Amino acid sequence: MPSIPHGGRLVSVKQVEPTPEKVKDMLEGPKVRVSYETQVTIFNIANSVFSPLQGFMNEEDYQNVLDNMRLQDDTPWTIPLLLHVPMDFSAASGDIISLVDERDLPVASLECEQIYEISKKEFAMKVFGTEDAAHPGVAKTYSSTGRVLAGKLLKTAKFSSNSFEDCTLVPKETRVLFNEKGWKDIIAFQTRNAPHIGHEYVQKAGLSFADGLFINPVLGKKKSGDFTDQVIVDAYRALTRNYYPKNSVVLSVLHYEMQYAGPKEAVMHAIMRKNFGCTHIAIGRDHAGVGNYYGPYAAHDIFKEFPDLGIQAIFMREFFYCNKCVGVANEKICPHAETDRLTFSGTKLRKMFLSGETPPKEFMRPEVSQVILKAKNAFVE
Repeated sequence: MPSIPHGGRLVSVKQVEPTPEKVKDMLEGPKVRVSYETQVTIFNIANSVFSPLQGFMNEEDYQNVLDNMRLQDDTPWTIPLLLHVPMDFSAASGDIISLVDERDLPVASLECEQIYEISKKEFAMKVFGTEDAAHPGVAKTYSSTGRVLAGKLLKTAKFSSNSFEDCTLVPKETRVLFNEKGWKDIIAFQTRNAPHIGHEYVQKAGLSFADGLFINPVLGKKKSGDFTDQVIVDAYRALTRNYYPKNSVVLSVLHYEMQYAGPKEAVMHAIMRKNFGCTHIAIGRDHAGVGNYYGPYAAHDIFKEFPDLGIQAIFMREFFYCNKCVGVANEKICPHAETDRLTFSGTKLRKMFLSGETPPKEFMRPEVSQVILKAKNAFVE
């Protein structure tokens, strides 16, 4: 059966239709304008993806997460969830705050618990393991105000996840679906790319012992050169339609901004998928990493610190195509030299597609390649 939610229960926030009559009581008190990415975070809080959190962290939880990777009540948690506000913003405990979008339309109402300031350098070092501004997560941290508002969300306007609503499921929906399918062991696969053969083999290695596979691509803000959201979704639809047994896979997207926090983000990815009902999660090489900031298997080692996480990480080595093995293998089972291996390089893939070249079948399924080649804009500029 699906896993127990993180913290023991799914926490949800009342959501109202975004009509003038329904949301007028969300426009009282001081206003804070929030970005699209923060709106996505609010959507995830309201829909239990970040259970047991009911809002944005107070200073005690924040510091405990930085120092101990746990909330004050000892629940595992590795990356603080913060709402940054202008340096001159002020409010008293108990005040109702209106969170609005760039058009001043209501997004949510929040009860202020406290306002405090963080050390951006401490945050960078303890979350990302570096103060280097070239790291995208560090750069975003340094660009923030450093002043944060803590409090519980009271109501949110229903958030439209645009053209991907037909493949956006929230935890209460996936849990019902997994139960209907009779799945007991459910393995999650986190991805932010279109699938190549290496991804497929990781997924199928997990599916070989599980009842079902939950493919949960991340959609949202990306780096230049990344696959676009539409291409990722269309590519996975092509893969699952042509190469997976019927009723073995649930494909649902996750609206979420990658932090590129390596090991600590790997734990957060596990927590989110635990809330969706997954019992296992595949953790691959350099999971949630960027550049050379983390060791290739640092995201495997961190799980040793969380025996009470409540979701089991399945550690996968890097897959490649071996000419001598005449098939896909990894370093644990293949004895041959690197010269015999075709590694599934994202950079190499990108160059092929930009030149109009179809990758070899050993690299990517032809149905997936065609989705990418036919796309008008396959990559983020």
